[in-house]
Amino acid sequence: MSATADQKGELAIDVQGITKSFGGCVVVDGLAMQVRRGEIYGFLGPNGSGKTTFLRILCGLLRPDAGSGTCLGYDVVRESDAIKRRVGYMTQRFSLYEDLSLAENLRFVADIYQMPNAAKAVTKMLDTLGLQGRETQLAGQLSGGWKQRLALAACLIHRPELLLLDEPTAGVDPKARRDFWEEIHRLAAEGLTVLVTTHYMDEAERCHRLAYIAYGKLLAKGTLQDVLASAQLTTWEVSGPHLGRLSRQLGDLPGIEQVAAFGNKLHVSGREAAAIQRAISPFQKEPYAWQKIEPGLEDAFIGLMQTSRDNFQ
Repeated sequence: MSATADQKGELAIDVQGITKSFGGCVVVDGLAMQVRRGEIYGFLGPNGSGKTTFLRILCGLLRPDAGSGTCLGYDVVRESDAIKRRVGYMTQRFSLYEDLSLAENLRFVADIYQMPNAAKAVTKMLDTLGLQGRETQLAGQLSGGWKQRLALAACLIHRPELLLLDEPTAGVDPKARRDFWEEIHRLAAEGLTVLVTTHYMDEAERCHRLAYIAYGKLLAKGTLQDVLASAQLTTWEVSGPHLGRLSRQLGDLPGIEQVAAFGNKLHVSGREAAAIQRAISPFQKEPYAWQKIEPGLEDAFIGLMQTSRDNFQ
């Protein structure tokens, strides 16, 4: 369904049919996405599913083979230069200069964007992200969490309207992840739109809405509850002794599509409630305790992935 004129004004991203191929392999296959201004939109999917390629198309670094739409009101095909000036893009790998200080890195980025009062902007950004006192420290000497914070500062220094984050918290400790997400929610509350790819289910649950892509195709989108419902899973939780052995027994039974360990319990899931009930019925006795539960996002993630086909096979 296309957006109305009023809705279009509220959308930071509004694209349809975005397609990109490399070497004859379709990496992004007819993708459509609508992201509201001021929204934190989570972008999920297995490795190689086309998430990074899609981000690069949005920020003007790649040209799509097909598709149309707008990013921040600018045409994603014809007005990529205008989009680049208004987007902050944080890549998976730390991409700043490790032999420059924090202040020098930020000044370099500010000069690229030809910012007036660049020195003042650098000082303000160092203070905003808690980097004051580290101005002269070399970027290469920072820990993972501090590198992440510097990379975010570099993305924000030119005051973008849209922030694209590609697995921004990979390899950082839990406290750094929590601090990072608190900062992202603060920025969104001030009106910044955020599109973030992640493999962490707890991070996905912090997003306002989600999209799940597998091997170039969009499989589910909407709120957390929308995505969970789209997986159409029935899930049972079981506890008891020798769960490893039970997992192997259950995994081969018709009607059971996934068995996953969660601490000292198993999640047993399938799409047909009657079939999974028949499969687990012989095991619903001592010494096992069974309980039907709502599937979690990880259950849905694996379930959706099982319905898709690897585009490189």
